[in-house]
Amino acid sequence: IATAAVLAALPDIDLALPLQHRTFTHSIVAVVAVTIIAAVVTRRVTNWPIWRVAAICGIAYGSHLLLDWLSADLSLPRGLQILWPFSDRFYMSEWLVFALTERRDIFSMPAIIRNVRAVVQELAILGPILYAIWLIRVKAPTRLPAELPRRDHSAK
Repeated sequence: IATAAVLAALPDIDLALPLQHRTFTHSIVAVVAVTIIAAVVTRRVTNWPIWRVAAICGIAYGSHLLLDWLSADLSLPRGLQILWPFSDRFYMSEWLVFALTERRDIFSMPAIIRNVRAVVQELAILGPILYAIWLIRVKAPTRLPAELPRRDHSAK
């Protein structure tokens, strides 16, 4: 879970680079690279199912791209360079599901208020989805009987 959380935040490492935000780290190529690296690392250091772990890592990284694509973005150029290096075009969804956040002067009171509102909105949208997934993944299987009653088996 911790690795997936780190990978979901990793695309924003490009904030440290001037004028590079939402470019190469926000591309399908980056998702594929993370998935391949996860497969190689999993194979070398664990005996876990390689493609399952790699898929989880790729989906965690890719989820960031999806959420950014659905977010309001007023900084130019607007959107993501999702098809980098094949295209220099920036893409942004017409469905702006998530509120605008402030990335400049983040410790000013207006920026803090805007970012807190955005986090509350994101939690209100994503919280029920995550809760439903948790119910399906964790709670539902625990309610299943370990063994079927005799009457449910076919007669021999």
